[in-house]
Amino acid sequence: MAAMKKIAIIGLGMIGSSIAHAARRGSLAKEIAGHDASADVLERAGRIGFCDTLHADIGAAVKDAQLVILCAPVGAFKDIAQAIAPHMAPGAILSDVGSVKGAVVRDVAPFVPAGVHFIPAHPIAGTEFSGPEAGFASLFDGRWAILTPVPGSDGQAVARLRAFWKGLGSQVDVMEVGHHDLVLAITSHLPHLIAYNIVGTAHDLEQVTEGEVIKYSASGFRDFTRIAASDPTMWRDIFLNNREAVLEVLGRFNQDLKALQEAVEQGNGELLFDTFTRTRAIRRAIVDIGQDTSAPNFGRKS
Repeated sequence: MAAMKKIAIIGLGMIGSSIAHAARRGSLAKEIAGHDASADVLERAGRIGFCDTLHADIGAAVKDAQLVILCAPVGAFKDIAQAIAPHMAPGAILSDVGSVKGAVVRDVAPFVPAGVHFIPAHPIAGTEFSGPEAGFASLFDGRWAILTPVPGSDGQAVARLRAFWKGLGSQVDVMEVGHHDLVLAITSHLPHLIAYNIVGTAHDLEQVTEGEVIKYSASGFRDFTRIAASDPTMWRDIFLNNREAVLEVLGRFNQDLKALQEAVEQGNGELLFDTFTRTRAIRRAIVDIGQDTSAPNFGRKS
């Protein structure tokens, strides 16, 4: 795609900084402008140098930008949308990277100026690390970015945003807002809720076992702690803003968990074996489509 004159990244954490790194790698913009509400984050971003210009004033950051991407926690989107509305250029694309989309449309759409194309998006990529130092150019390579255009979205604007995410290295899909939130509730949000819960339970048990839960952590628990190390502000906002879909899949999960509990109580090895066999097949399918590695120990050296 031809380089945009200017893109503005609002929120310079791990995702925002990775977008800047990848956009620079792909020569996708002549100017990458950045804004963050934290003066400390702006100072750290300046030391790293992934943006061409940094702005404490959010209006100056988005002025004349052809693409504005909201990379802050979704709970802040309403205030951000109000703040940037008077400064956005006609014809610009306003997008985001939030893990929920219904709440984003609810909070942002009322403030989008006439002539600005609002196209929510969600890159399915990330790590448990946060902050501007955590970003890297290859984060999106081979990963999915989901666009969730609102009704009446301009087709050419959607195509430009699709090309931008491809330029960052992503595979791109388009999905309806409500369907996105249900899919992500089971593939991302519920696993995080379970991880936070099981690590919290282990923290309580650690006192009983005199620290042995931590000392003898096996790979399964270690993987839960990686997920549970994710940014607490971001995940608080995700659960509060996708509560209906999360509660729907959580209800189904509780039913299935109850069935497994009864199988253990009753010594029903057949049900346990059948369940474990089905879940192994899902793991193989994820590896087969290139969304993870089949290397032993998930490719870790230790």
